[in-house]
Amino acid sequence: MKGSGLSKSFEDASAGTVPLGKRLFDLVLSCVGLLVSAAVWPVIATLIKLEDAGPVFYSQMRIGRRGEPFRSWKFRSMFPDSDERFGPLQARHKDPRVTKVGRLLRVTALDELPQLWNIFKGDMSFVGPRALMPGEIEINGNGELMPLDEIPGYAERHTVVPGLTGLAQVYASRDIARKEKFRYDLLYIKRRSFWLDMKLMALSFWITFRGKWESRERKF
Repeated sequence: MKGSGLSKSFEDASAGTVPLGKRLFDLVLSCVGLLVSAAVWPVIATLIKLEDAGPVFYSQMRIGRRGEPFRSWKFRSMFPDSDERFGPLQARHKDPRVTKVGRLLRVTALDELPQLWNIFKGDMSFVGPRALMPGEIEINGNGELMPLDEIPGYAERHTVVPGLTGLAQVYASRDIARKEKFRYDLLYIKRRSFWLDMKLMALSFWITFRGKWESRERKF
């Protein structure tokens, strides 16, 4: 069956090259997304500039498949000096680093539109674990700073291409510990398929439509 062939092409992303079916899907859809959203980009850029006259885009090194670094692009949603002032910390509720325009962009996920370019290039996929920053840390239950590469599951999640959305992004609360989010990532890697990707993308569109990406409760 044709559907079975598509599902098969999404399997075993950790071996050899990225599955052809998944890569072609990402390539075509990211190209369409870039073309369709082109008219919105100047509007977003103008709003960002009007608020604080800072740069429109924000770039950051991220860790991709097999631990290879790549530069990720977003519309800037934080104050320009956030990295210097706060370091590579996980986003949190009422994050003081986020601008007023940035909050709107995050709720609607419009800040991530430039990552369509990362998907087009092959650095990312539409679905997969979140791409982490080199040296990223979190505060554990004891109030101690903990490097993410010391958390079980860190290495395994880099056997696949990181994604714009994924199982953890859709189902996990934003405030749970990374070790819990990594469990979602490992479950995705174990069960990944074309149809699971389609389900997660459909749910992501619904969350975006409802403006629930910043919700600490159920997103859909």
